[in-house]
Amino acid sequence: MYYRKRAADALLARKLAGKGAVLIEGPKWCGKTTTAEQQAASIIYMDDPQHIEQNKIRADINPSLLLQGKTPRLIDEWQIAPKLWDAVRYEADHRDGTGHFILTGSSLPVDNKDIQHSGTGRFAWLRMRPMALYESGESSGEISLEDLFSAPGSIYAENRLSMEDIAFLICRGGWPKAIDQNKDIALDQSFDYCDAITNRDISKVDNINRNPERVKRLMRSYARLQGSQASYETICADIKSNDTTTLDSDTVAAYITALGRLFVIEEAQAWNPNLRSKTAIRTSATRYYIDPSIGTAILQTGPEELLADIKTMGLFFETLCMRDLRTYAEALMGTVYHYRDSSGLECDAVVHLRNGSYGLVEIKLGGTHLISEGCRTLKTLSERIDTDRMKAPSFLMVLTGIGDIAYRRKEDGIYIVPIGCLKQ
Repeated sequence: MYYRKRAADALLARKLAGKGAVLIEGPKWCGKTTTAEQQAASIIYMDDPQHIEQNKIRADINPSLLLQGKTPRLIDEWQIAPKLWDAVRYEADHRDGTGHFILTGSSLPVDNKDIQHSGTGRFAWLRMRPMALYESGESSGEISLEDLFSAPGSIYAENRLSMEDIAFLICRGGWPKAIDQNKDIALDQSFDYCDAITNRDISKVDNINRNPERVKRLMRSYARLQGSQASYETICADIKSNDTTTLDSDTVAAYITALGRLFVIEEAQAWNPNLRSKTAIRTSATRYYIDPSIGTAILQTGPEELLADIKTMGLFFETLCMRDLRTYAEALMGTVYHYRDSSGLECDAVVHLRNGSYGLVEIKLGGTHLISEGCRTLKTLSERIDTDRMKAPSFLMVLTGIGDIAYRRKEDGIYIVPIGCLKQ
């Protein structure tokens, strides 16, 4: 089977070099097991129907029996036998060297009564997401996020993605099995994903039975409010204005927590820079699905509907860009934040590296007016940063959906980069 390289490949190798075991986390269907298989020297599939009961018995009697094999040893769906966690921790602690085990599995609950230790110091954690456009082959990758941190004097790449392509990629999402499918079949995958979440997974994540229709109402509201810092009360009000029944704030909070545990949502935390002024910085997280196709599917929206409503398409495009930026940033040991202050100034993404370097990014679907607006925002924010107390931004970038080329503006040095040209 052909394997498409992932940004997580290098991260997994790095983490295996530093710890005895690595736990790969992320939403269902994002490719965790397939990625782990590429570096595993031996594998046990705990959920193999022919051996699942035998595996459970072995894990209960002597879990170390399941850990025998060449390393790194992949233990897939490890949570089927929670005692494996402490067994792996013990082996990682007592074997020489590093890189002994890779654990992958569902985000559904583990019976914690069988787990005695957190794994701190023995385990490394790796987050995976649905494929970014460079991983799925839709981005040419001619512009490197890593290179932008060195502030090249000029850049150039041609964008091959049209508005129609972007609309389709938003709705298809980055689900690995959808990448090479016929377009109509590929679009079905996100609908199937949402059905699995609302009908089964969200009730199993904390063993609380939830009405699928109520979950759908919450998820539709979340989709309408993505990219905002909407409070639980605001979400409740949105549900009330768009549906016949309502949810209270406590229920909304519980549902959002459950969706977070399933890696369905991934909110962007607030960036807190040193400013020249005393402007108050908003600390609320910004709400995003981990993949834009979840939002379009729950709203029963397809590419044609997005193309007929460019404003809504722009919101989903922002979610796509956040997914890709997070994937590329983490490959560089970085994190993506959101900025908003009390004056209303907002920056869509701040890519912050461990060494303190950072880049400011505005996300605009396209159009000269919106790109100019994004440039003004970037310049305003960069001028407010107190560079006596922290580094100046390494780069300013407007990340676009459409546009013929990637280039650097002569007048202010801001990079204009189509998402179809970007990689880590």
